[in-house]
Amino acid sequence: MSITPNDLDTLKGTHLAPYMYLATALIGKARMAGGNMFRHQLDTMAILIDYGYIDSILLKASIIHDLIEDIPEYNRNIILSVDFEAPRVYDLVLEVTRQHEENKGVYLTRIKEHGSHNAKILKCADRISNMISLGFVNNIEFVERYTEETIRYIFPIAKEISKDMLFELECLVDSRKKFLNDIKCSKGGYNA
Repeated sequence: MSITPNDLDTLKGTHLAPYMYLATALIGKARMAGGNMFRHQLDTMAILIDYGYIDSILLKASIIHDLIEDIPEYNRNIILSVDFEAPRVYDLVLEVTRQHEENKGVYLTRIKEHGSHNAKILKCADRISNMISLGFVNNIEFVERYTEETIRYIFPIAKEISKDMLFELECLVDSRKKFLNDIKCSKGGYNA
């Protein structure tokens, strides 16, 4: 991807540092694959930029997209006071936040069927980051469930949003399926 002068003009005045600072609240939140949720937020933003998404609302929301879900008591007024775009950023974060009463299927179906365009883009970037991290997870049942969930719920979203994101997700799913198959074959070898 090449950066154009128009892209630079679009990004001028986009201040991401305050959102990055808010996301540091996630540093103590560990991930199953290692690392912490703060890094995942920045990975998600990097994936968006990699795919050419430079909308300021989307980038800012990506940096704090798990903040409310992972720290439910977080003071929303702090988010809302960051800048003039904060209310729209907050709304997008809420849109991709799983509600307490939602199981994973209901949550992903809500985004798939009723999510805004930006919510769907953000969810695809989020899932790409999560699928990359899944390569470091050894819990076979989790890898299997997460891979199937990606096929069932995220592939349709990606088909609508970006064929390039869909292709990456398909490659990541294929690599996880190969991993699962290799594990099953090696376990079968032990029983023989």
